[in-house]
Amino acid sequence: MLKEKNIVVSILLSLVTCGIYSLYWWCTITDDVDNISENQTKRNGVVVILLSLVTCGIYSFYYWYQNGKLMEEANQRKGVNGSSNSILYLILSIFGLSIVNYILVQSDINKYAVQQSN
Repeated sequence: MLKEKNIVVSILLSLVTCGIYSLYWWCTITDDVDNISENQTKRNGVVVILLSLVTCGIYSFYYWYQNGKLMEEANQRKGVNGSSNSILYLILSIFGLSIVNYILVQSDINKYAVQQSN
């Protein structure tokens, strides 16, 4: 079951907790994108974070690109208008703006959560 998250509160919690909440947020984004896209190979948020740490962030570039592809496929399957944001997510993560990725993906997740609750 998808839950709508307040993006502003999530950003503020990430700042107040010095990034600890953002790790939790990253895990929930991973689970939610997998649920929305009906991804057969479920990813574990903790493993994604550990792989990103071990590879000095290189895995996170792949992760964000993959998230864009998964959301695009979900949008196409469900008939929702949306563009492919995978390149945008990749570029933002390369330039250290992954928080913008969190915001963009959470915005898409919130749309699905509202749809699901209706």
